[in-house]
Amino acid sequence: MARRRDGGAGGASHDLARAGRRARERRRHARYARRGRGRRRGHRRSGRGRAHPRPAREPAHRHLAGVPPGRPAPGRRSPDGSVKTVSPARRVAARILERVDAEQAFADQALDAGIEGAGLSARDAGLATEIVLGVLRWRRLLDALLAPHSKRRLDRLDPRVLTLLRMTAYQIVFLERVPAWAAVDDAVTLARPRAKPGAPEFVNAVLRAFARRGALERRPLLPADPVDALAVRCSFPTWLAARWVERYGADEAERLMLAMNTRPPLTVRVNLARTTRELAQTRLRQEDRLEAQPTRYAPEGLVVEHGTPPGAWAAFRTGDVVPQDEASMLVSRLLEPRPGEAVADVCAAPGTKTTHIATLMTDSGRVIAFDPHRGRLALVAESAARLGLHAIETHAGEVEALAGGFAGRCDRVLVDAPCSNLGVLRRNPEVKWRRAPEDLRRAQARQRRILAAAAVMVRPGGRLVYATCSLEPEENDEVVQEFLAAHPGFGVDRPLETPIELDAAGVLRCLPHRHDTDGFTAIRVRRAD
Repeated sequence: MARRRDGGAGGASHDLARAGRRARERRRHARYARRGRGRRRGHRRSGRGRAHPRPAREPAHRHLAGVPPGRPAPGRRSPDGSVKTVSPARRVAARILERVDAEQAFADQALDAGIEGAGLSARDAGLATEIVLGVLRWRRLLDALLAPHSKRRLDRLDPRVLTLLRMTAYQIVFLERVPAWAAVDDAVTLARPRAKPGAPEFVNAVLRAFARRGALERRPLLPADPVDALAVRCSFPTWLAARWVERYGADEAERLMLAMNTRPPLTVRVNLARTTRELAQTRLRQEDRLEAQPTRYAPEGLVVEHGTPPGAWAAFRTGDVVPQDEASMLVSRLLEPRPGEAVADVCAAPGTKTTHIATLMTDSGRVIAFDPHRGRLALVAESAARLGLHAIETHAGEVEALAGGFAGRCDRVLVDAPCSNLGVLRRNPEVKWRRAPEDLRRAQARQRRILAAAAVMVRPGGRLVYATCSLEPEENDEVVQEFLAAHPGFGVDRPLETPIELDAAGVLRCLPHRHDTDGFTAIRVRRAD
């Protein structure tokens, strides 16, 4: 494993001017093995004498929640120079990444379970979250950077070893506040119980070689094909990058991909049934010590600074605010529900849009929530109870089987259809590595069935909004066009005003790089009188 030296930044009293063998040895190992006393190529000293990597030249977030500048990563050396245990944040991050890979788990859910189960401090939870999401966002670029330093093909490595390599490479390249030696030491230690004999030595050799390289030397060898090269730089599958280049052009496609690789803002919807945006903003500041600013497009939204998780806020527990992306709020507003109406939400769980609809109706009327999963439907009822809403009723089952009982009885219907989730990669970056072009056609078949069934419930003169958190035409434009061709009694219904201008076809398209929202697509249709 990596060579160690006794003493921390202020512990050892080495004389760097001393001539002879010891001085030469110190200089030879200063690029990696020295613990915070020597100046390394491509590094700078902090005010406390520790070396910190400069930011990578590749696009990246450089923010590490909860770790102040100039501080070492947790779980490192004690004042007497002895090595402490592995950072809890890195240990948990490794487990979560292994679970996401092996079990096809969603990263956000795995993070919640892993962090809560380990009882991490806020500081360690911030580092674990940053590592997990960062590795998933930048996986392809990290592999391209690591490959020249490994004698073995990365795709043939034990997945657990590859996870440790990616984790450490991410910290070295993207997190300027994390010392490279700390990340490498922990990776080597974590490799011991996780893989075959020889794995710690292999991990140590690859990562030491990687850590020695400066930022300029650490650029990947890119493919000759320009789209493939762009996909590597932006860490996206080539098939998806090619689609977006064709649709938006290379420059805008690059901005879109880089936006998808950033941390989304923390937005909440104010429960207007209980309070106002101004009062909620004041309460967050006074009781939870969080600054919040009004959202740009949604009149009930706030952008809250990242800090404690929403579940810990007093304003959340009492139902004053609900975490919800601004694009999601705009979908409910596109429906324009009114007090006293009967409104159906056919894919309701977990109930974020359902409760928004009820709030827009001032909790007056009937909100009918459908979902095939009874357990997830319970989340709708729980959310309604926390927000103090009474107009919501739930029905478990497929909408195709239940819609007939509500035929022609609904003033408005929302179809927030299950989809590829390719518009919410900021929150679930693992999704881009799990999707293939053929998945879009499979999703389309189900979406068409759901839309046709939901339309049965719309009364004459009523309206329906079809929406997905995807940007792909197969899941949006094509579904609606085929529906309209088969249902001549329906037509596109453009609202008079919208916060984000609709395109020529009357479609709302929310894009991360343009609007700083999740990627959503929505269109409203109306049934003839």
